[in-house]
Amino acid sequence: MDMPIFERAGDLRAFLAGPRAQAKRIALVPTLGNLHEGHYSLIDLAREHADVVVASVFVNPTQFGPNEDYARYPRTPDADTAGLAAHGCDALFMPAAEEMYPYGPAQTVRVSVPGFDDVLEAAIRPGHFDGVATVVSKLFNLVQPDVAVFGRKDYQQLLVIERMARDLAYPIEIVGAPTLREANGLAMSSRNQYLSAEQRERAGFIHATLQRMLEAVLQGSETVPTIEARADADLRKAGFEPDYAVIRRADDLRPPDAGQKAGLVALIAARLGSARLIDNLLLKP
Repeated sequence: MDMPIFERAGDLRAFLAGPRAQAKRIALVPTLGNLHEGHYSLIDLAREHADVVVASVFVNPTQFGPNEDYARYPRTPDADTAGLAAHGCDALFMPAAEEMYPYGPAQTVRVSVPGFDDVLEAAIRPGHFDGVATVVSKLFNLVQPDVAVFGRKDYQQLLVIERMARDLAYPIEIVGAPTLREANGLAMSSRNQYLSAEQRERAGFIHATLQRMLEAVLQGSETVPTIEARADADLRKAGFEPDYAVIRRADDLRPPDAGQKAGLVALIAARLGSARLIDNLLLKP
């Protein structure tokens, strides 16, 4: 059977009424589209947690800032549809902006998650996580999944969604999926296509820098600010323009306690050419 594609929430709900009546477990994988193997790994992971897997493809205007790449963000609906079908996705929700924002993006009710709205990505991209939390909460209401899968590459986003789901009492299990990487360590991302072949190879330096940062933490001979300053300098020397290269507590993204060597995450956001790349690495016990 061909994978059905729904543009209206009512039609998707009608489709899901059957499996829901049979007590089947439903998973949601929200995406912006322009899918790659990293996205498809989320579909595969969702299949391990549910009987029915629904993906959404929606380039959400409320999570893009005024000077960001909303207009040029790559949109590949035909390729996305074919890829999702090939990976056994059971249904695709591909709404228009009018379906998600009936009163327009500027007039929509907004969901804001305190606690992560003044650090790292939120400080650099004001309003971004309000847009993410708003659209994800809408998708949760429209699909009513039992489980939702998000990639850990967007680590701060995952924390925001986990906090939102718990605080708003969504009966949804949030699953964080491991980051899929290129052979050189570069985290897979739709924005990687903004890189030239040379830049794409050089971009693996981000993952290597994250590894060195955590190794230095474990060695314990340097302070966290010293480790961060060296990572920033190394990135600049390699041709990047870093927004941050930091080590934070993994649960709340605040600076670690002195001597802390567990429950940490290293995070980098840096520009290379016209691409802004983000990545992170959790400190393994």
